[in-house]
Amino acid sequence: PGARAIAFDSKGNMWVSQTKEGKITMLAVSNGAVIKKESVLENLRQPHGLAFDPQEPNVLYFAEEDKISVYNVNTRMRLETVMRLPSGCNHNYQTIRFGPDGRLYVKIGSTCNVCVEKENRRAKIFSMNRDGSDFKEFARGLRNAPFFVWNYVDGRMWATEMGRDFLGDDAPPDEIDIIEKGKNYGWPNCYGKNIHDTDFDKNTYIRNPCMEPFETPSFIDIPAHSAPLGLAFVPEEGWPKEYWYNLFVAYHGSWNRTVPTGYKIVRVKLDAKGRYGGVEDFITGWLTSEGALGRPVDILVQPGGIMYISDDKAGVIYKVTYHKT
Repeated sequence: PGARAIAFDSKGNMWVSQTKEGKITMLAVSNGAVIKKESVLENLRQPHGLAFDPQEPNVLYFAEEDKISVYNVNTRMRLETVMRLPSGCNHNYQTIRFGPDGRLYVKIGSTCNVCVEKENRRAKIFSMNRDGSDFKEFARGLRNAPFFVWNYVDGRMWATEMGRDFLGDDAPPDEIDIIEKGKNYGWPNCYGKNIHDTDFDKNTYIRNPCMEPFETPSFIDIPAHSAPLGLAFVPEEGWPKEYWYNLFVAYHGSWNRTVPTGYKIVRVKLDAKGRYGGVEDFITGWLTSEGALGRPVDILVQPGGIMYISDDKAGVIYKVTYHKT
């Protein structure tokens, strides 16, 4: 129930955060099948992000709403808390991942739908050393960037970003952003392709505040209220050539739109240089005329033509396998 972030350990077992359940579960896997389900960590505060240390593969970092802690999956010992995080209000599902530089990254969402933040660590992505030292800002102006990943071709960080609510059915767009160090991605004053949110920001400017170098535009605008979450790049091994370099994105689905949208996995077409070639549906069917059967969350794509998708409404993990015809 409530399956959110998913990660594999060095033995091939899957770990799943069940955020609303307050626990982290291990699915023991043998020959591609789950043979055991074990709730390993319980009574947690909205656990979400999971990240295995690439230098110490038996060490799991996990993020609760108010902290990042370390757990040894071999000794079953909870070792320490390496970072305290601001909590309370909105957007407390914290996501963590290790970057290509070996540092641990964490997104911290905004406290609100749209506001000027009083807490300096909100609406940003930070990075730190494994022990929590050298904690520093990486990028800002991100209302809620629920998941992020690095492109294996050029090493750049890509993130999904949820736009604000209550501007109608079709505005503002949700986003897929390429996150660069030191950049500002606009929230709360700007959204999408550097559109000024005049509904919120009533100030008068001599020069448009929503333009580079002040703000960085989205890379891809996607339909408002799609609620993009997990994203994963497609490797070459075991996948058809036309899928190489592409990006799969989970649209969790709208809760505040007259006609619901999202509830699907899309394929973002990219070439080897990251040039955008459009979006097409990859998996649909969760949204029916009678309501939503499920809501996809996280995506893991592996060599060999295998993909895993979590679903926090249906309470399942899907496995998708590519077969040559």
